[in-house]
Formats: sequence, C-alpha cells, structure tokens
Amino acid sequence: MAAASELRGGGASPPLLSRNRPLLGHLLELRRNPLALMGRLREECGEIGEFNLAGNRIVLFTGAEAQEAFFRAPDEQLDQAAAYPFMKPIFGEGVVFDATPEQRKQAMRNQSLRDKFMRGHAEVIAGEVERMIEGWGERGELDALDFFSELTLYTSSACLIGRQFRDELGPEYVSIFKDLERGTDAFAYVNPYLPIPALRARDRARKVLVAKIEAVFRRREADAAEYTDLFHILHNLKREDGTRRYSDDQITGMFISMMFAGHHTTSVTASWCLLELLMNPSWLGKTVAELDAIYADGREVSYQALREIPLLECALKETLRLHPPLVILMRKVLYDFHYKGWTVPAGHTAAVSPAISNRMSEYFPDAERFAPERYLPDREEDKQAFAWLPFGGGRHRCIGAAFAMMQLKTIFSILLSRYEFELAQPVESYGNDVSKMVVAVRQPCRVRYRRRKAMARSSQPAVAGSEPAAGDAFRIRVDLDLCQGHGVCASEAPTLFAVDRQTSKVTVLGTRPDPELRERAELAVRHCPTRALSIEE
Repeated sequence: MAAASELRGGGASPPLLSRNRPLLGHLLELRRNPLALMGRLREECGEIGEFNLAGNRIVLFTGAEAQEAFFRAPDEQLDQAAAYPFMKPIFGEGVVFDATPEQRKQAMRNQSLRDKFMRGHAEVIAGEVERMIEGWGERGELDALDFFSELTLYTSSACLIGRQFRDELGPEYVSIFKDLERGTDAFAYVNPYLPIPALRARDRARKVLVAKIEAVFRRREADAAEYTDLFHILHNLKREDGTRRYSDDQITGMFISMMFAGHHTTSVTASWCLLELLMNPSWLGKTVAELDAIYADGREVSYQALREIPLLECALKETLRLHPPLVILMRKVLYDFHYKGWTVPAGHTAAVSPAISNRMSEYFPDAERFAPERYLPDREEDKQAFAWLPFGGGRHRCIGAAFAMMQLKTIFSILLSRYEFELAQPVESYGNDVSKMVVAVRQPCRVRYRRRKAMARSSQPAVAGSEPAAGDAFRIRVDLDLCQGHGVCASEAPTLFAVDRQTSKVTVLGTRPDPELRERAELAVRHCPTRALSIEE
C-alpha cells in the first residue's frame, strides 16, 4: 500500500511507493525495469505518487488531467534542463541541458524542421534508403535495430546537418552512439561520474567521437573544397575578438543531441513497427495494399504522397503508443507545485511517463493490443493531447515529431514496396531492452527479407481519411502551449496563418475568416503536427 500522506505547505505529500529500501530507495528496481516500477506506482498510488532514487525524490503524474497540469506549468516553476544533469557528460558543457534558456530556445528554432524545408527532406531520405538496400539482392537476413540505426544515422544527418557532413559518416558511428546511450543508466541519475562499466564506455565513446569530428575539420582545412553544411558554418563562426564561437567539443555535443533526438528514437520506432506488422499480418497486408495503390502510377516518394498514407500512419502511431522510446519525462520543481490537494515541494522532480499513459485503458480501449484502427477518422484516439504522449506534450513536445513521422513513412514506403519480410526468431524472443533509461528493442531482433515479385496493382488508393468540407462562419483557435511554429498551416493557408519570427508561434490573420476558406483551414488543422489548431463554429 502507498504510504499515508501528511500535510505540507497547504497540501498533502504525494503518496510514497512501497518497498522504499534504505539508502537506495527504488533505484535498483528502476534500473532493473523502469516500466514495471512506474506501472506499479500508478496501480498503487493513483494519479500522483512518489518514488525515491537514493534520496532524489521523483513525483510521477499519471492520467490526462494530471499530465496536462504538468505540461502546462511554466518553465520558471518546472524546469526541464535542471532535471537532466546526467546528460551533461554525454552532450558536453554548454550544450542542450547545460545551455542557457535563450540558447535552448534558439536550438528549438532549427530551420530544417520548418515546413518549407521539410518538403525537400522526403527526397533526401528516399535516396538514403535506396543507398542502404542497393546491395541486398534477392533475399537475406538482418538485425532490424542494427539496420535502422545505421539508416537513420544517415537520413537524420543528411537532412538536419547537410549531405556533405553525412558523407563523412560510416557504420562505425552506430557502435559509438550505442556506447553513448549506455550513459543513460539509472545509476547516472544519482551520480553521472560513477566508475561503472556503462559510464566508462560512455566517456570512451565521446572521446572517440570528438576526435573524429576534429579530424573532419582538419581534413577540410587542408583541401580547397567549399563546405556549406551546418557544422562547417558553426565551426567558422567567430566572436568579436576573433576567437571561435563554438569549440569542436561543443559541435560534437550538438551532433550527439541531434542524433539522440532524430536517430535513436526513429530507429527504435522503425524496428518495432516492422516487428509489430509482422506479428499482425492482417495490418501488414492492408498497409502493403495501400502503398501499392498509392504508388501504382509509378510516382516517386514525395512530401505530398507521404501525407496521403493513412493506414501506414496509423500503424506508426500505434507502434509509438505501445513502444515510446522515452519512458519518462522530467522537470525540476523550482518552487512548490500544487495539484488538487497535493503539494510537490521545490527541489523534488516532477515526471510523467509516456509508457504508462499510452497504455491506460480509460483512454485507449483494449490498450495492450496492437490496433492501428484506433486512429481512423471515427476514433482518432491520438487527439487526446495529454494522454497520447509518444512525443511528450505541451510547449516541450518533441520539435522533430513531424520530421520523424515523415522519415518513417518514407522508409516504409520503399521497404514494403520492394521486399517481403518475415520474423527470423520465435515471437516471444522479441521485447524491450530496459537496461537503460532510453528503452530500445532487445537484440538480437532478426528478420528475413525477400524481393517482391512484380504484381498487378490497383489504381485506386485505399484512403482511410476524410475530405475537408466547406461550411458556414467559423473561428480558428490556436493552443499556444502546443504550437511550435512548424508553419504547416501557413503553407496550407497563407491567407489565414502566419508564423511570428520572434516567438515562433502561429498567429491567425483575422478574427472572422471567409467561409470560402473553410477547406484550406480544415487542411491546416488536419496536417498540424502538434494538434495546436482547432475550428470553432
């Protein structure tokens, strides 16, 4: 049973999870299986409960109402950066969580994630997929996580940094990033500098990576070629006194942060999506038929085509629901945080768990089952913005969520159109690797592939979406806590929306839009990657 609450600062203390061991608290249990620990807390304590990591008190909020309070709290009260000191040895000094608030805001305004740039990424990603599979031949076998880890290293770096930098990379970088990920061991939360094998491997990997980045810049300085990728530009930026603005160590940290965000999470999701489809052949068949129909006319993979693959998108969303790569999101409490009758005092850490929220049956009926149909127009369960949390929520929702979905749809558009796949291991052997706080697919996770035979294809796509319809007078509402300024709405309806350059937020042009623009507004709402827009009659 949960420990009894006691009054504190006008509110009760959140109930403490049972089995709180002397000194270490729940640390060993978290390290053994973080998913099981947080599931037990939800079951035992309800929507708010506390666990102890060797004296560090973590208060977990579960359920849409509690999670909305967490995500809508101001940064001045629940601070993201202060909650992740164990990431500093991975990213380095002055990068991401060690950067100033203004530097973090600037990093979130990565232009490559804006809609006008996203439209060119599909072609780049498709080219990288073709490059990876050109030597596959008629049939073979591979480890899904190894394959997708290497592929997404190339796709993410080509799109977010530049093709020139991508061409500097090889498969050896995959093992470097695997060792860096070992730095998210639960012990690192208590002391990120403990002399344990996982953290030593992290430090060795970072040194190797810094040396590789330095070698790239030295080689470039020695030749006469012109380089225009992001990191070369950062390498050459100077302060007023002529010194470099960013060291090679800092640029390496930026590279690591981009790959953690755009490479690890996508490779895990791609691996699980393929495995889930192979375990659910009826949905695999529907998805392949949809792709065959959409690309029957020989069209290339393009930004527009990728927006019209609803069944594949449903399968990807369901994979993200069941297997979110980040199982806990944390904030340091800077001054007392009150929720209902409870008070979380300053100094504690507040948290939510996408892995727990995404499997709550009150929001997702038959929650343990792979059921992509839950995202079709008659259900749209992902519209529960503070219950469906694969990418987090609120103003800190993953800025690269739209890029991740486009990347995944591009990858599977090509793979499932060219090859048939089958499991190469017993079904029960596939599962989660919970050895670190960034959960992955347990290896080995092998699959077999075989080139598809040429087949007749339908010329009509099996579209599961709905067409936008014109209507009477309406208003457009923007939830600024959800908006991240991707600008998709401004591309769809430039007479209705604009992105403010200072705030990176969307503004609606006019309070009473012309009813004739209803169809464009519907498209903007439909394709908004953060669900920040809604239409009110």
